[in-house]
Amino acid sequence: MKKLATGIFASLLALAATQAAFAGETLDRVMGKKEMVVATNASWPPQSFLNDANELVGFDIDVAREIAKRLGVAVRFETPDWATLTGGRWAGRYDIGVGSVTPTKARAQAIDFAGIYYYSPYVYVVHKDSAATGVADLNGKKIGVETATTSEDFINRRLEIDAPGLPPIDYKLEPGEVMTYADSMLPFDDLRLGDGLRVDAVIAPEQTAMNAVKNGYPVKIIEGEYAFREPLVVIAEKVDPDWTAKVGEIIEAMKADGTLGALTTQWYGKDYSAD
Repeated sequence: MKKLATGIFASLLALAATQAAFAGETLDRVMGKKEMVVATNASWPPQSFLNDANELVGFDIDVAREIAKRLGVAVRFETPDWATLTGGRWAGRYDIGVGSVTPTKARAQAIDFAGIYYYSPYVYVVHKDSAATGVADLNGKKIGVETATTSEDFINRRLEIDAPGLPPIDYKLEPGEVMTYADSMLPFDDLRLGDGLRVDAVIAPEQTAMNAVKNGYPVKIIEGEYAFREPLVVIAEKVDPDWTAKVGEIIEAMKADGTLGALTTQWYGKDYSAD
């Protein structure tokens, strides 16, 4: 038993030493390579998407570029699937994630939240021919949401946002059927086919809905009724609190000097940077 206990103690010491050696090294790695690797999305306009020249552009892309600029390094983007982006255990493949991630209690166990960089209201979207004028009109209807997102958690009444000062979630809607989609624009593609043909309404960020309207989708937002309002955070792997704090300082500076307000206005037509 004594030998076993000694062995376990030695293993724990070795593990702690390994973690201590890794912690604090991210900034050195980024500065040494003169490059910051950012995990993001490739198909979530206007947050991040490929333009006609096959270039990754969008609000999140500009935010990531600004963070890199303030560090004095280049930026390289990677586009893992959403579960990988938000699941942590990156093993150093990415330095930060800029993908409009909501800080939930579940995610807090897997990733660090470097800082809130904007806020997003989620809206109810219907076909332009829909007679629905309020949330009550959507009870018993088919509701479309992107899978593995806060809209799916909301419609299933399990959303737990991990941020101070937010009011409790008010669940007003009783869906008849929940339709899930692998991509943010796929529910809009079904909604555009006709009122109630495949789906009756979509719950999505206001920015995404407004972008769909801007791009000619025959849809409309139910005015005056948000589903919920969420903060969005830049994330980091849960191994280096010094790096997380450094990125957080940059985000706060971008808020203070108006950069984030200008970027949200540029991409969304409205300042979403303030609480």
